[in-house]
Amino acid sequence: MRDYYTLKINLPGGIVSPGTLQNVLRAVRDANGRQIRFGSRQQLLLTVHYEDLRALEKTLKTQPIHYEVNTDQHPNLISSYCGEDVFRTGVWLRESEYHTVLDQFEEPPRLKVNLSDSNQSFTPFFTGNLNFIASPEPHFWYLYVRPKQSNTVFRWPDLIYTNDLGRLAKAVETVLLERWGQGETAFDEAALYAAVTGTQRFITQPATQEVELPEFSLPYYEGFNRYGQRSWLGLYRRDEQFSVDFLLDVCALCLKTRIGEICVTPWKSLIVKGIEEQDRAGWSYVLGKHNINVRHAANELAWQTEDHTDEGLRLKNDVIRYFEKHDMRTFGLCFGVQTRPKSEVFGSVLVRKRPLIQLGQLALFSVYDLYFTENFNPNSRTYFRFEKGLLKIFLPNQIDRLCRKFSARRWLENGKALRVESEQPETGPETPGCVHQCPYCLTVYDPVYGDDRRGISAGVPFAALPADYTCPTCDALKSEMQEVSLAMITTD
Repeated sequence: MRDYYTLKINLPGGIVSPGTLQNVLRAVRDANGRQIRFGSRQQLLLTVHYEDLRALEKTLKTQPIHYEVNTDQHPNLISSYCGEDVFRTGVWLRESEYHTVLDQFEEPPRLKVNLSDSNQSFTPFFTGNLNFIASPEPHFWYLYVRPKQSNTVFRWPDLIYTNDLGRLAKAVETVLLERWGQGETAFDEAALYAAVTGTQRFITQPATQEVELPEFSLPYYEGFNRYGQRSWLGLYRRDEQFSVDFLLDVCALCLKTRIGEICVTPWKSLIVKGIEEQDRAGWSYVLGKHNINVRHAANELAWQTEDHTDEGLRLKNDVIRYFEKHDMRTFGLCFGVQTRPKSEVFGSVLVRKRPLIQLGQLALFSVYDLYFTENFNPNSRTYFRFEKGLLKIFLPNQIDRLCRKFSARRWLENGKALRVESEQPETGPETPGCVHQCPYCLTVYDPVYGDDRRGISAGVPFAALPADYTCPTCDALKSEMQEVSLAMITTD
């Protein structure tokens, strides 16, 4: 008999109400659970001892909560809703449209379904089997189909209307699983389209061109950040484990301050939106009470590891230590670690473990292959091998080489613009002025402009700012802001 089981609770679209999460967490605590984690498909994961499993299941069955134990027959439906308002500026896709679509899935899908705004790069576009992407035409969606155990992506000939999306997803799923579920016959795009549209009618428009996706740039998703008149809080844990007691306090504060949703991201982190200015002190108290750090380096946040295993996480931590020691630049890249052959992770740089010698199910010796995606875009389905058969000890150095290759490529692509800019005659003083920059979010305080948000008028030097002045974006302390030359200012 197993000592421990993995229990999974899907959070459709990566959205959960504080009340629902609070009920789950209380049941987990009553079953002697102290830590939970979130998966790359925005689901809640828990390791529970077999002696406590029956009591936990009994409690969960009294609530409308779908869960699975040691299986993944119903992958979570993921969405880019977690970045809504805070990371993108789309035209028509808003909160109401997301909820309209999610409400159409009365039964958990058996295939991976992704819902994405085309104007963001925070969540993956093509990691699902059914990938719906908002089109420029209001309330219509592209559909890209990727059969199970396949890397081939097929664009649906039509744009699908929002109110028909769930019904079409169900029809496509049924045909895919019945005809090509086992991968025994070659996938036929025309046959799939004919089988789905031959018996049902949907509101559609012709899809005359491929979807236009933005250049990848992973936003910094941790800490306090302002948007409009409110703030959002990103929560990341280095070991991917969240304390049940901490999350219960988060839920309680959300309920107290009338925040109706908590968002889970594909990066195994949380985002709480809609924090009012008068409630910031309460959030700071909860973070301090549980000793939660929200100042991790961006290159540590840009990783995706597999669920249900810590092996990829340990490898990530080894590479991160190398990054820190050598002060490496990784801006514009994200990294994935794949230690199992059938798992899937999201990344522009991919580390794949494979056995060098295998006897049956026993791998006697393992090595690592290093890949990068086409144009270093993690949404590409095309991989190029950079190095193969690496020992673990040599892996960080080869990732360093690949990062330098990426940076050199970006420099060459932008070199012309940089040279032209450097040749422009200077109209200002010969010696550029100095400003102070936040080392975390890169916000700049320039005395020429002051800080309108904090009531600081133009012309006030940095030294004259109050001692309790903080970064207007992420609330870093004044003492942490660094003096830099205006000519050398960091903008990325």
